[in-house]
Amino acid sequence: MKKRNPKLMSWLVGGVFLASCGEPGTPTAPVLIPISTDIAMLLSAPPNGPTACRNGSAGGYPCSGVDLVSMLDREAIGAINGNVNDMWGWTDPQTGTEWALVGHSRGTSFVGLSDPEAPLYAGILPLTPGARPSIWRDLKVYRDHVFIVSDAAGQHGMQVFDLRQLRNVASPPVTFEPSFLYRQIHSAHNIVINEETGFAYSVGGSAGGETCGGGLHMIDLGTPLAPRFAGCFADPATGFAGTGYTHDAMCVIYRGPDARYRGREICFASNQTGLSIADVSDKSHPVALSVATYPNVGYAHQAWLDDAHQYLYMNDEGDERGPGSRTRTIVWDVTSLGDPIVATEYLATTAATDHNLYIVGDLMYQSNYEAGLRIVSIEDRERPSEIGFFDVEPDPAAREGTWSNFPFFASGVIAVTAFDHGVFFVRVQGR
Repeated sequence: MKKRNPKLMSWLVGGVFLASCGEPGTPTAPVLIPISTDIAMLLSAPPNGPTACRNGSAGGYPCSGVDLVSMLDREAIGAINGNVNDMWGWTDPQTGTEWALVGHSRGTSFVGLSDPEAPLYAGILPLTPGARPSIWRDLKVYRDHVFIVSDAAGQHGMQVFDLRQLRNVASPPVTFEPSFLYRQIHSAHNIVINEETGFAYSVGGSAGGETCGGGLHMIDLGTPLAPRFAGCFADPATGFAGTGYTHDAMCVIYRGPDARYRGREICFASNQTGLSIADVSDKSHPVALSVATYPNVGYAHQAWLDDAHQYLYMNDEGDERGPGSRTRTIVWDVTSLGDPIVATEYLATTAATDHNLYIVGDLMYQSNYEAGLRIVSIEDRERPSEIGFFDVEPDPAAREGTWSNFPFFASGVIAVTAFDHGVFFVRVQGR
């Protein structure tokens, strides 16, 4: 039997390219774009093993200072008939094995990285029976359990899965079942977890259950397999609908320069129209501390703090649309939680739509749709500068590229999801 080209199969479904369009956070139907056979055949299968970035390329993928370790296409992780989206990671405390937890339209796939040059697809946790496949899925980890939500998915709820089951998968890939299903939410755009306090925050809720106006639906994870609703917080001064809709957030035990709030649990939320900061230490009486916006808001999407909790880096998913526009990151000085100010705007060299970003030490890892993973130095907090990149989409005309990344593995391997291609594992040269 002739071997199928996995990259081609990822791109084509019945001779069309699958794409989505519309405002961020708004459910949309797939758009079918015909692709000629001649063009499709030019897209060769990606390499399976490590390939160094040399002369601006690693196995055909544009790059600078970032090597390709390996990749698995959509078919290889069970992500058929849909897109790959958000992801997170888990390191088994018993074995030390790093795991990539990869979300896609029909579930979550588990990829073991005991040998990152030959990643192992262990199995899939499908979406909740009765829920709808969706282009949005989000997941986070706490105490060896992953918590999974999906947006525009109907009665999906929050799946809880005991990751320790991955230690003894005899005949992969396995189709798993959730260890528990939390039903007090239905659809949700994101799940945020503060691992220090053991609280989760489901945000962007809709379609039923306790939506909290689309704001923070707070969940006590003290017993991971018995999550308990703990309260709501939403600031109606934010969000397009005036309900306090939260698209994403980062919640921490605050250790920053504002002495009034040190040791408190503070959430920094990206709320479509700007930044919302709240003290959620008392779940029955959360307190709004401030709301701030910035020039030319498109869609305040997601943000991450630096280690000192003094600067917050926010991406705007809707502002790279005008002539001459460039990827923009808003750099907030949050020295005073009651009065955050825009310290500067970092403009990248591309005009790609920025999506998820994370910070490890002095490096920011940005997933940008058309420009791939961008590695940005923030050693000078107010003067970010790009030091490397890896583009998961070799076709320069393609609209969609990477959705998210996970740069927190101790090994230095960075996992990167690609809408149409699967999951990549890369490494910054010299790190």
